[in-house]
Amino acid sequence: MNPRSILAGADGSPSALNAVRWAAREAASRRLPLRLVHVAPDGRQPGDRPLEEARRRAEATEPGLEVRTATRTGPAAAALIDEAGTASLVVLGSHGLGGFPGMLLGSVSSALAAHAPCPVVVVRGTLPDDPPPEQGPVVVGVDASPSSDAAIAFAFDAAGRRGAPLTAVHTWTDMSLGETWSVLPIDVDYDEVAEDERRLLAERLAGWSEKYPDVRLIQRTVRDRPVRGLLAAAAGAQLLVVGSRGRHEHHGMGLGSTSQSLLHHAACPVAVVR
Repeated sequence: MNPRSILAGADGSPSALNAVRWAAREAASRRLPLRLVHVAPDGRQPGDRPLEEARRRAEATEPGLEVRTATRTGPAAAALIDEAGTASLVVLGSHGLGGFPGMLLGSVSSALAAHAPCPVVVVRGTLPDDPPPEQGPVVVGVDASPSSDAAIAFAFDAAGRRGAPLTAVHTWTDMSLGETWSVLPIDVDYDEVAEDERRLLAERLAGWSEKYPDVRLIQRTVRDRPVRGLLAAAAGAQLLVVGSRGRHEHHGMGLGSTSQSLLHHAACPVAVVR
């Protein structure tokens, strides 16, 4: 199999079909083939309808796109994680047919975001089954973690291909940013702290505007919790990009608490980049 392809899960659900449409556009913009995979539970005969419907949706979205299909059996998360080993990007709906009405994030999407070896985009709108927004900026969360560097690279590339502005958001709170969390002293100069945080953001972004001169970059430093600050910044965005975990989260964790919360509550597609 060609390792340079976009992988999308196809189970026939409205959420998955929204993801297929998004994945088709992403594949076309990257000039890569789209690989659609349907996973049937063990003991069941795989049906053709989910893949056929997904293929029609992809080809109607991007005529001329190279679309490949495959069927797997077994646990869906494990099968798709295995498939992700030969993909550049995995695109999934927020939940599949196995979920229940009102479900914010399905177990398969959650598992892929935590364990896939490549970036994962979970496609969602204001409500889980709503089509995703197609206008607005790309928003990226920036901190001092290694996964933040990968998220910045992904976000600049995404904004450049879409012709969209990029909003880089760095949040900070009254907790110090040392090796262990502690409350900042009561007599701290918050204006000075805010300036230090603005400087940190500028340093993390240094050089990227030269590499992507056509991307309009907006830098925002926000005194707030990461989840709340990023959700506010992503209102009206077409894509939110985050690292798989922040600087204060353990390296053994599959997915950080901030990324998990954003996958549940963002009103636009969320890319988790490791």
